[in-house]
Amino acid sequence: MAQGLLFIVSAPSGTGKTTLIKRLVQSVPDIVMSRSYTSRPARPGEVDGVDYTFVSDEQFTEMVEGDGFIEWAHIFGHRYGTSRTAINRHRSNGQDVVLVIDVQGAQQVRSRSDDAITIFVLPPSHQVLETRLRQRSGQDATEDELQTRLETAKQEVVQSDGYDYVVVNDDIDRCVEQLQSIVVAERSRAAVVNETVDEILSAFQITGD
Repeated sequence: MAQGLLFIVSAPSGTGKTTLIKRLVQSVPDIVMSRSYTSRPARPGEVDGVDYTFVSDEQFTEMVEGDGFIEWAHIFGHRYGTSRTAINRHRSNGQDVVLVIDVQGAQQVRSRSDDAITIFVLPPSHQVLETRLRQRSGQDATEDELQTRLETAKQEVVQSDGYDYVVVNDDIDRCVEQLQSIVVAERSRAAVVNETVDEILSAFQITGD
């Protein structure tokens, strides 16, 4: 069985990346979204084991010290990480995996997995992102916290040119279609389908040389 592909999707907070990837994995077979571990408390409506795996600070530290994460980072005062074991299990089973992580995490994964395919999702504009953040945060965030998120977004956006693909989430349906096309294109690369091609060529008694 061929090993599954590894996709990394990064975007500023408020861009809608999680919603996009949930739509992607619902519409494309044999692809899963990695569930992150986090040391922060669950927000209203979040379910342990569905949205995140919620652990204590002590448990998170133990996983870090045991090299249990393929990447982890501090994000807005809390720690988030991706389980190395879970990623390897999915890929060994032939499933493609999507990591929805920030630019810090993406850099860590790329340093350890040179086959990772990276995608950056941009908001349509700074104004749209600010509006989305204010609507999402409501009364739960101070003005200083909102400005911190916007400043972080500015720093992340300038790193988008280091990604393999960049898409703009100005229309969710169109953006999901673009993500679907990227997955299909990467699955069609010669290096990925080489084993299948060799089998077909062998049936024709033709070598791949």
